[in-house]
Amino acid sequence: MADVNGTPVVPVGPTGEPAARPKVWPWLLLYTGGRLAIAVVLVFVLWQVGLGSYAGLLFGVLLSMPVAYFAMRPVRERLNEAIVAYQEERRRSKQELRDRLSGDEA
Repeated sequence: MADVNGTPVVPVGPTGEPAARPKVWPWLLLYTGGRLAIAVVLVFVLWQVGLGSYAGLLFGVLLSMPVAYFAMRPVRERLNEAIVAYQEERRRSKQELRDRLSGDEA
């Protein structure tokens, strides 16, 4: 994250220290599990309605995409925030390592 001038902005926690980076794996598992659960439920509903096995499977998977897009929005946003924070931390640590190896200590 950077402000308008391009200087990096570090999120601050309630104590004034840098905020802890959110974990990626729990949000990734929750999002993936939610997408799969929505697809399974839709396929099951379509099979109960009487749509054939292959057609029910195909339409259930296709219908699960827009449903999951809207239903899983908060989880997807938290996952994106966690990924961005992870990437920023990696970029920052790589830059610090480069600075230390080049002898540029500020």
